[in-house]
Amino acid sequence: MDKYTFTGQPKLRMISDDEIKMVHQKALHILENAGVKFESEEALKILKDNGAVVDFDKHIAKISPQMVDDAVKKTPSGFKLYNREGELAADMSGNKTHFDPGSSVIKFMESDGSTVRRTESKDLVQISRVNDALENIHLQSTSVVCYDVPELIGDSYRLYLCLKNSPKAIITGAFSVPGVKYMRDMLAAVVGGHDRLREKPLAVFDICPSQPLKWTHISAENIIDCARDFLPQELISVPMPGAATPITLAGSLIVHTAETLSGIVLAQCVNPGAPVVYGGAPVLFDMRFSTTPMSAAEATMISAAYSQMGKYFGLPTHTYAALSDSKVTDMQAGIETAMSSTIAQLAGINMISGAGALDFINTFSLEKLVIDNDICGMSLRVERGIEFTEEKMAVDLIEKLGPGGAYLDTELTMKYFKSEAYMPSKVIDRHDRKSWEEEGSKTIFQRAQEKVKDIQENHVPAALDSDRDSKLDQVTREVIKELGIKADLPMGPR
Repeated sequence: MDKYTFTGQPKLRMISDDEIKMVHQKALHILENAGVKFESEEALKILKDNGAVVDFDKHIAKISPQMVDDAVKKTPSGFKLYNREGELAADMSGNKTHFDPGSSVIKFMESDGSTVRRTESKDLVQISRVNDALENIHLQSTSVVCYDVPELIGDSYRLYLCLKNSPKAIITGAFSVPGVKYMRDMLAAVVGGHDRLREKPLAVFDICPSQPLKWTHISAENIIDCARDFLPQELISVPMPGAATPITLAGSLIVHTAETLSGIVLAQCVNPGAPVVYGGAPVLFDMRFSTTPMSAAEATMISAAYSQMGKYFGLPTHTYAALSDSKVTDMQAGIETAMSSTIAQLAGINMISGAGALDFINTFSLEKLVIDNDICGMSLRVERGIEFTEEKMAVDLIEKLGPGGAYLDTELTMKYFKSEAYMPSKVIDRHDRKSWEEEGSKTIFQRAQEKVKDIQENHVPAALDSDRDSKLDQVTREVIKELGIKADLPMGPR
């Protein structure tokens, strides 16, 4: 994708070409005059050595437009993500869309659809195995916080469990400074070494600034470590109009742009050509309840707008969508999930995180995950669009059959009826009422319960071969030893 052009703009446009240019210029003004806070001395030194004006006492780096321009031009316009077996999992370029489950969730909803508890390692194993069977959710994620393991190893242990339980490529992230190094070694163990990991990356690391205009010590060091090893990273700015960013959507978009560009600059100063995703997780701050709905229309509008900025810069994009702020899997959950996922897809966002998530991304539901799989499938069908080949326009056939013609038994129908339309799973009911009643008048949630149970009982994800499994266990044991953890970890190496 070219840099600073409008050729890659998506089907859905929230802002005009002139507004894109204006946001760019305003963000450059903020970076050069207000600057960004980096709580990492190493980051500040790197930026200073590359031309930034740095106040080490205040930890502020002021970044020139030239530094930003250089960084944008050095950042790859796309990259490919591979699964555990080295097969292509996602092409992070152009307007191709890929879905993955919500991440770092702290509560798990039991199969009754109402009981909620703190998340544990066993929940991540369940999510990985169920998600492995879902064809429209291309990637897995370190979906939950594992409260049953020591916090010191919480980030890397989530990755260990994902690598064990599904071959799908992974969206992950570190909670600590050494976390990236530990996780890099785990990934290398299962793909055949660090060089192989660089050739065929298996994971993307989410890294979040602390708004407004600040990178914590951990997040800055994570950017540096990912860039050094060419590990793909997603920069997840979290615009919050009226609280952490200006109440106006335009002002929030400018803060998002400045924050994301500052992270890109740091990454490219460390290692020119390091892969970076132009990501985010916008929320609305609801003044009535002091809550942060991620499914608000305004949050989705910011996502669509910053996707246009990312494409103007010629970069792959990411957002949080296909999720709901509802507390249960109900009509609100369906409305918010479908609307946000469809808008994100039409905005050409390459990676959409959030499937399975409820309650301001605090709660994970397996039943919602399998429902979302079909919502994602419908969004992906929209992405394919309408194909106008001579065969598919079918003019000769229309002429041949003429008025009153029957198309059901034609060769064209036989050839395309399975591919032209998206065929949802049994979770989506398309029976007539009589047949629906004969099958028990089940709700969508009941059908989702049945699908989850069927996957759990009958789907077995591809296992690691014994050699790679042993290497992964060995690396994980070394991390456990280095961190001084004495207790055995649930479902961990022995």
